Amino acid sequence: MKFQAPKGTRDFYPAEMAVRRRIERAWRDASIAFGFDEVDGPTFEHLELYTAKSGEGIVNELFSFRRAGGEDDYALRPEFTPTLARMVAARAAQLPMPVKWFAVPNFFRAERPQRGRLREFFQWNVDLLGAEGPAVDAEVIGVAVSSLERLGLTAKDVRVKISHRVAAAKLVRALGVAEDKVAGAFELLDRRDKMAPDEFTQRAAALGLGGDALARFEGAVRTRVPMSEDPAKLAAVAGIPAEDLAELAALRGAIAAAGLAEWCEFDLGIVRGLAYYTGTVFEIHEASGGERAIAGGGRYDGLVELFGGPKTPAMGFGMGDVVLGLVLADRGLLPKDGAELLPRPDAFVISGGDPAAEAELPRLVAALRKAGLHVRHSYKATRNVGKLLGDASKQRSRFAVILGAEIAQGSVQVKDLASGEQRAMAVGDLLPMLLR
Repeated sequence: MKFQAPKGTRDFYPAEMAVRRRIERAWRDASIAFGFDEVDGPTFEHLELYTAKSGEGIVNELFSFRRAGGEDDYALRPEFTPTLARMVAARAAQLPMPVKWFAVPNFFRAERPQRGRLREFFQWNVDLLGAEGPAVDAEVIGVAVSSLERLGLTAKDVRVKISHRVAAAKLVRALGVAEDKVAGAFELLDRRDKMAPDEFTQRAAALGLGGDALARFEGAVRTRVPMSEDPAKLAAVAGIPAEDLAELAALRGAIAAAGLAEWCEFDLGIVRGLAYYTGTVFEIHEASGGERAIAGGGRYDGLVELFGGPKTPAMGFGMGDVVLGLVLADRGLLPKDGAELLPRPDAFVISGGDPAAEAELPRLVAALRKAGLHVRHSYKATRNVGKLLGDASKQRSRFAVILGAEIAQGSVQVKDLASGEQRAMAVGDLLPMLLR
């Protein structure tokens, strides 16, 4: 029988795993630099943990199951925020505030696989709980930007699109949207780039946005304002008082103070469809707009309370490896052959077939490894060492150590695989040379 990986999943051979670890290393390094600690939770949770946050509609997007003979429904985790909120709620009285956590779990979504979206993926989650204000929001955005810089991306490659749910709500109310339709306006904004302009106009009109108000609404949500300009420009486009966008002005100062201005722009069309967001929201997109969002998140001040904990301000984001990997590959920031990222051996030890060499090889390898070196070796002996030297080169070893009959006199041949230079060396001098 011949089996294949399930659709929408990936096999990670050594080269692919090295690329994944390269991305994860940038994520972890950025998290630690900003003072975040790593956590994780179970791969599956009670189904109601997700429906409590997102409603029953999310069930169709999940891999859910019930254990044979059991009564509880479970689901493979589609995201980390509910688990995080549950964990914080469970120990809220003992945790020092603010809580600064990150995680790099794998997630599962029962959706149709397509470019940039798989059924199993890895995602970096960063959350800061117990503190609020524009400076906190800017710090969380700064962690995301730091990881992108570590991977070689620049402000010319990606844009951080920032909005604020309160400011966006003031905008739609000022233009005539009734209070009970504000959520519908946010849903429309979240889907605007996935529908034709005519459909967008029709749905906006159904919310009560007609005539001049509709034109001002479309103008405001399609205008991007760089951080070098006053966000009051959006108010002017929408025809509303500048004070209605005061939250954006406060964010602008915090973003500038954090040194992130060149990466960021205001975009009131970014509202993040999930209802639990309460303040600042943002998405990170590839500059040309040709891919899905690289990352997204925002402030969710009421979620911990929803899961039984105290009222806790919170800000966080998620960044998946799938879209980020596509962007990095398109920019030439990942090697065509991920094997280049694999750990490079310090030495590759070869036996030339002499019985004394055969006996000495495992002892020498063990001694070098005990000294902390990365050492590989041949698993066969041959007098034709050329092929084995080729194996050493393919594995990108720094040196090949060739054991022949001279091992009886305490000598080996050492070949520098970069320069091609080969020379005899006493076994006692081998370790100091490799440690240099």
